[in-house]
Amino acid sequence: MRSSVIRLGALVLALVLAACGHRGSREEQSGSGLPVEQGGQGLGGSCAGQQSFLIGSGIHDITGPAAEVGMMGYVELEQQTTGIHQRLRSRAFVIASPCNGKRVAIVTADLGMVFQGVKQRVVERLRATYGSLYSDDNVLLSATHTHSGPGGYSHYALYNLSTFGFEPGNFDIIVEGIYQSIVRAHEHLGPGRITLAAGDLLDASRNRSPEAYRLNPPEERARYAHDTDKRMTLLRFTRESGVEVGLLNWFAVHTTSMGQAHRHISGDNKGYASYLFEKSMGTRYDARGDTFVAAFAQANEGDVTPNIFGGEDGGGRDDFESTEISGRKQYERAASLYASATTPLTGGVDYRHVYVKMDDVEVRPEFTDGTARHTCPAAIGISMLSGAEDGPGVGGGEGATCAAMHDVWSSFTCSTTTTSCQAEKPIVLRMGAMKPFPWSPEVLPMQLVTVGNVAMVAVPFELTTMAGRRLRETVRARLAPAGVTEVVIAGLSNAYSGYVATREEYALQDYEGASTHFGPWTLAALQQAFDSLAQALREGSSLPPGPRPRDLCQQQSQLRPGVLFDDKPLWKDFGDVLVDAHASYARGETVRVTFLGGHPKNEPHIQGSYLRVQRRAGPLWEDMAYDWDWETKYTWRRGYCLPTLACSHVTIEWAIPQDARPGTYRIIHEGDWKSGWDGRVRPYRGTSSGFTVR
Repeated sequence: MRSSVIRLGALVLALVLAACGHRGSREEQSGSGLPVEQGGQGLGGSCAGQQSFLIGSGIHDITGPAAEVGMMGYVELEQQTTGIHQRLRSRAFVIASPCNGKRVAIVTADLGMVFQGVKQRVVERLRATYGSLYSDDNVLLSATHTHSGPGGYSHYALYNLSTFGFEPGNFDIIVEGIYQSIVRAHEHLGPGRITLAAGDLLDASRNRSPEAYRLNPPEERARYAHDTDKRMTLLRFTRESGVEVGLLNWFAVHTTSMGQAHRHISGDNKGYASYLFEKSMGTRYDARGDTFVAAFAQANEGDVTPNIFGGEDGGGRDDFESTEISGRKQYERAASLYASATTPLTGGVDYRHVYVKMDDVEVRPEFTDGTARHTCPAAIGISMLSGAEDGPGVGGGEGATCAAMHDVWSSFTCSTTTTSCQAEKPIVLRMGAMKPFPWSPEVLPMQLVTVGNVAMVAVPFELTTMAGRRLRETVRARLAPAGVTEVVIAGLSNAYSGYVATREEYALQDYEGASTHFGPWTLAALQQAFDSLAQALREGSSLPPGPRPRDLCQQQSQLRPGVLFDDKPLWKDFGDVLVDAHASYARGETVRVTFLGGHPKNEPHIQGSYLRVQRRAGPLWEDMAYDWDWETKYTWRRGYCLPTLACSHVTIEWAIPQDARPGTYRIIHEGDWKSGWDGRVRPYRGTSSGFTVR
């Protein structure tokens, strides 16, 4: 949770939720998973010099409840969904290697995080469909880290604070959408090639914790021109026939252009970049068949903000404009790299995957300061409550350390027992000590994937800039002799358990250090794990799968009730227009129409839309925009129709583009209402009056 603002009141409330919400005995964490065969000839082997792949892409809607669900990312209790500005998508690529028979499914989803329960259920669905073809080992699920999506889809209490528990409707939509995107990619596998391009994007990111970054050794910092990674790495997928399949790129920047006051579902800057690219390529979001997919994936963005003017300032007049600025920069750089992506990937597909009990790792001296070190039970520090500069919270600011504290708090947060492992961190919450289950996962997946000469380091954390650089170099040192030329961090992948700062950054206890759950040697433990993965991959050897993570699917409680019924005045019907459009508008103006509607939780309209902007074409009307288009906005609010409070008012907005064709238009709203008499959900439709665009 990036600039997560866990308010003290929420922590107290969560204690109550966890106590009454988790029942049953703790599952054993030992035992083997069901890994696919990891042995082989090592990198190269029979695939040396090969440029042929089977490639497929797929995309699917994962937009959860558009009203009255806490949003995931900032952990603000007041930040509840009130509509849709962009729909969220899962973007998948399946890549198979004919030369060794191996394949991998790579997903980038418009989510705050991919939680462990989501990965478990997606793999379970894939196994039921395809047998052993897909497993934990060769399925890589990553999140863009948007902070503007509905939450409540983790199986761990820490991440469901702002949603008052688990939201099964949102969880099911996410799992189904990710699964369907992979199925579509699988079904459209065909011969093709993958080409690579990489280059810098200099004006789209800023380090939000520069003081912590400067604590890294001067000689190390001198190797880099910037205090954030500016490099965008892009893969272009093209069929042998010349058909363009899609692109996948990695660039490190938080998706926090939309701030804490934002209430509309949005993919934020990376979602907007994907939308721009897909729109330019004619992507059909409602298509079952082959369509172009543009995935803008996350990297080591832990201390990287899009708000380049400091604090929460992304350069726009509001969050929407700041999102547009950041997203367009990423889109334009990706477009230039896509056009120049001519370097072919050579080699096969391979992967290694293990589970590591991160709170109990003995780290060897070669990865630390020369002394054997140990990771710690999960805990967060006081500075996490202060938030980061682009997501300020409560408290006295970042940088609270045990050495600097001399108040009543220190006796509770900096005991000898805690500082012996967590060192400088004043502990405000010990997630790893909670019963009957920890509040955050400690058995976590480490995954290393190679596609040709590109290696993807999939981590269930947010790595700071320098932490990512060190981890990349660890992997590169092992794999470069085997022909790997590009190593990328695939951040927020397969599970989630906080941040990872370098040991030097950790000492300052800025937000990122305070959010490094497993103590000061977490990065060293990661380097040790991925060194082993890289060595096994290079040599073609297998590794023990590690302890199996618990499955808490049956231990969830939903405290917030669903929709009981929808009400309306006796003299009105669902879909009636309450505020109609004007007779005419000029380009650049905004049309607003309000309807008497139903609650969006009744039906999420997956792969559909709550609205249509239509233009008259002779005797017919043609669709021009939907609720996923940038120029539209769907807003829900509770209407008060006595004696109940169960009325819904739905406002549809269309900001008329400057290139809109003149003519007659109308706005359609399609929703669903729930009867209080029989409990059935029924569709309704509302239509505005026609209006002209000049």
